[in-house]
Amino acid sequence: METGQAVVRVEHVSKDFVLPHEKVTSVKSAFLGVFNLNRTKEMQHALRDISFEIKKGEFFGIVGRNGSGKSTLLKILAGIYQPTKGTVYTSGRLVPFIELGVGFNPELTGRENVYLNGAMLGFSEKEVSAMYDAIVEFAELERFMDQKLKNYSSGMQVRLAFSMAIRAEAEILIIDEVLAVGDASFQRKCLEYFRKLKKNGTTVIFVSHDMDAVRQFCDRAVLIDNSRLVNAGNADDIAEKYAKLFLEESIGEAAKEARQELGDADRWGTRVGLLAGPFLSAQVMDERTKFIEFGAKVKADAAIEGLILGFRISDDTGRAIIGTNTQLLHEKPLSLESGSEYVFTWRVPNIFSNGNYEIGMAAVTYNDESLDEWNAAIKFKVIKTTKTPYIVAPDFKFDIKA
Repeated sequence: METGQAVVRVEHVSKDFVLPHEKVTSVKSAFLGVFNLNRTKEMQHALRDISFEIKKGEFFGIVGRNGSGKSTLLKILAGIYQPTKGTVYTSGRLVPFIELGVGFNPELTGRENVYLNGAMLGFSEKEVSAMYDAIVEFAELERFMDQKLKNYSSGMQVRLAFSMAIRAEAEILIIDEVLAVGDASFQRKCLEYFRKLKKNGTTVIFVSHDMDAVRQFCDRAVLIDNSRLVNAGNADDIAEKYAKLFLEESIGEAAKEARQELGDADRWGTRVGLLAGPFLSAQVMDERTKFIEFGAKVKADAAIEGLILGFRISDDTGRAIIGTNTQLLHEKPLSLESGSEYVFTWRVPNIFSNGNYEIGMAAVTYNDESLDEWNAAIKFKVIKTTKTPYIVAPDFKFDIKA
């Protein structure tokens, strides 16, 4: 099958669950309730009319808040649930890693569960024995393999299950929230494994609340909220929309009113730390402009701990080109007193090709509180005589000798 061909198609999928309810007032009514056909029933709409497709070799993200319908969707993709309406088509061997304990027996030891789960994945006992040491080492459970699984922490169980799942020769792999467990060492190994999957062109359906991982690995993503697919697009855009969902819940009415007064759909945040007076060294630039300098003033309306400042430059299609923040640059997070003001400046080489560009800036805190995030805070244009079809055009040098 060629890269780019759809290997998963979800067409108008809905899933409903019937939840029976009845009021029990006595032991007798509890017994008779077994035969009561007049129970009240509640219909839970877990998914409503979901449609998307995943192409071969894509790292595809599915994001959403808890209770949004993600888990139900993954179980339908894995064949555990059947949709109430709609159809799911898959092409190729799909291996799900979607739920703690699936395929594991809590009364067996970790070692016994490796062989049991290996058989379920289609491996012979000899094949499992050959990969056993690698499985245990990856899961970091060398000292615990002869203990019963019921004595493992949830994190230990997830590490073992994930270490087993990645041994399967999957053409499509579903990975759900593995980065939420384990220490930094285990998470680094997971990220390295994701890079390997991406390099090898394995189709991956990736579910995570870690938007940095979604941005880093996913080619495209969808956002599920209130049982519906509300957005689909590139990973950066979906991660941003996901963050806005939590923002609307966390900010107070006063902050919402302030946002409405500003009337800017491309700007959001509590505004406790306000970005003001954005500036730019020049609105139009050419080859003579070696650096672009820009920045703003950050005003603290209240005391702020752990301030992080960042920026992103995008072309006029919204495609992100470069960006960073003070945390990635290992700058110490700032602490601002109420009423204080600071001016910050970024200096970036003029590597841009001909075109129109937008600079987005952000002020957030170390615990992910959005203070002021501003898309298209500044716009500029680049005109260069040296033409190139590529996004960036640094100062190239060329030499040839006989």
